[in-house]
Amino acid sequence: MPPTGIILIIAVVLIVLVYLATRFTIVTQANRFIVERLGGYYTTWDVGIHFLVPFIDRVKLKVSIKEQVVDFEPQPVITKDNVTMQIDTVVFFQITDPKLYTYGVNYPIKAIENITSTTLRNIIGDLELDDSLTSRDYINEKMRTVLDDATDPWGIKINRVEVKNIIPPKDIREAMEKQMRAEREKRQSILIAEGNKRSSILNAEGEKEARILRADGEKQTRILEAEGQAEAIISVQKATAQGIELIKNAGADEAFLRLEAYKAMEKVADGNATKLIVPSDMQGMVGLASTLSEAFKSAPTLPENAKEQLASKKASSTSKKASESSKK
Repeated sequence: MPPTGIILIIAVVLIVLVYLATRFTIVTQANRFIVERLGGYYTTWDVGIHFLVPFIDRVKLKVSIKEQVVDFEPQPVITKDNVTMQIDTVVFFQITDPKLYTYGVNYPIKAIENITSTTLRNIIGDLELDDSLTSRDYINEKMRTVLDDATDPWGIKINRVEVKNIIPPKDIREAMEKQMRAEREKRQSILIAEGNKRSSILNAEGEKEARILRADGEKQTRILEAEGQAEAIISVQKATAQGIELIKNAGADEAFLRLEAYKAMEKVADGNATKLIVPSDMQGMVGLASTLSEAFKSAPTLPENAKEQLASKKASSTSKKASESSKK
């Protein structure tokens, strides 16, 4: 065989070997290959090295089984109270069956977007504006349930659906801002009123406690003053009794008693009485003068009328004693 023929055979063999080498395929982690044989589904390759039969097998689609995120454009929706809003959503999904994903529907992502849009319109159409703005969790869960059921035949699992933005019309936003501003001002006024009320209550309670304390102080002061006066009166009476007792024990004679009687009458004369009766028997008046003197000392606060009555009674008693002595 000529050398050119040998070279040609070697070249053909090398080409065939290189081609066969290219038919080996390695499937990496988190990927699945859909393989068709003679135009029909043959198998799904998992992780590892695989060989494609030349001219018979081919890889139809490389499918990623990782969780994927699709952010859809804002969709116009109409609420139950006829308010048009723009809402955009984010869908988190995962391919669980590569075969169904490959042969279940054309353009699966586009299909998910369309069913998401229609489902969102149906849900928002049953809600009013205020409810749609405050019911995100309900909307998310409702959409996830509906989308998951709808995409099961496509081999897709909807893990989560999130409402990203809810954009009301401009006039609605302005009205909402005014309402929020009025609500904040209302809360501020309520807080100020409650603060003033609390302050007034505290002031009133403080004034009440202060009055109670002042009243208790005055009460204690009066009690102490009364006790002091009582002790002073008792002390004076004790001193008087002791003085009388000392005079008695000293054996005072008649001259001393008469002198003391004169002194007592002198003090009586210095009083405010308008009438003064001097008895004829001054010796009998010694005891009476001492008694009157002590009475005026121990009761200096008696009213004038009481003093006059007391002096009148004592004078009448003295005159009666004088008349009886003259008869004798």
